[in-house]
Amino acid sequence: MKMTVQELAEIVGGRVVGDSGTRIERIADLINADQNEIAYVESEKVYSAAAESKASCLIVKDGTASRFADRTLIEVSNPKLAFSLIGAALHPPVRREATMHPTAVVAETADIALTAYVGPNVCVGEYARVGVYTRLEAGVVLGANVSVGDDCVLHPNVVLYDGVSIGNRVILHAGVCLGADGFGYVRHDLGYQKFPQIGTVVIEDEVELGAHTCVDRAALGRTRIGRGTKLDNMVHVGHNCDIGERVVIAAQTGISGSVVIEDDAVIGGQVGFGDHTRVQSGAVIGSKAGILPGKIVRPGVWWGIPIQPLEDYKRMNAHMNRLPQMREQIKRLQAEIEELRSRMNAD
Repeated sequence: MKMTVQELAEIVGGRVVGDSGTRIERIADLINADQNEIAYVESEKVYSAAAESKASCLIVKDGTASRFADRTLIEVSNPKLAFSLIGAALHPPVRREATMHPTAVVAETADIALTAYVGPNVCVGEYARVGVYTRLEAGVVLGANVSVGDDCVLHPNVVLYDGVSIGNRVILHAGVCLGADGFGYVRHDLGYQKFPQIGTVVIEDEVELGAHTCVDRAALGRTRIGRGTKLDNMVHVGHNCDIGERVVIAAQTGISGSVVIEDDAVIGGQVGFGDHTRVQSGAVIGSKAGILPGKIVRPGVWWGIPIQPLEDYKRMNAHMNRLPQMREQIKRLQAEIEELRSRMNAD
């Protein structure tokens, strides 16, 4: 895509300073940007890099244009957000030509939109539905009675078990698995009896799941991921979890069964959730935190194992860092006590 600076400014509601007719073809970072490219300036820390940048246009914060003399600029309130919106305009998603690869195996009862793309070695089960302009890349497997909405992208080797449904504009990266049985067993004298795993998985509109993320089907009922939520690579969501809207979860987080995460929560990487916990809207959980079963995490910033408010965690961490010095102090005090005892005995 090629667009003028004025056209880009209209997309983000920004104000142009300089040559509004400059044509832009690509987005780029400040250091590597060149002619016909646009970059953004988020803070004063990168002003020197911005001054040396060869970008044809810079996106800057409102009221800072005077800091960038003789440059073509777009002033906005949030440069990073504007850069993202412009990036989407200049680099729209690839829309493959509607086709069905000859190696695809599609059940006769499946309903696939004529505008959908079905790649090599795709397998689509009985009564599955695929919406308009959706892409099924190589090796995707859709089980029976699966529903996939419009404008979705399922990257290579995504697997949707029977009965799973996903909404519109959903992106599933390579190796995502939706609808595998939850980890539910009942102990008895001879070992473990598998608890029924007959529920489903519901993925709402505009969700994006990173590579090799797994979402287990509910034992009974549904496992849900709400509209606009984004999960990073290798996240595990256990059975019967209910994850709200606009939640973000970083890589390698493990979520046990029946966890509720409310709207707009932020979860760092490698966080471990015990079962039946609840994260309330407005909570931010730092990386590698551990949450005990049944815990309610209220709004605020939380960290540590077990999880605790950030200020408490900082104080505890400061004490932990002083343990070697404290150990030496204790040894000295013990030696002084023994010496005093010896003197008292001698007296």
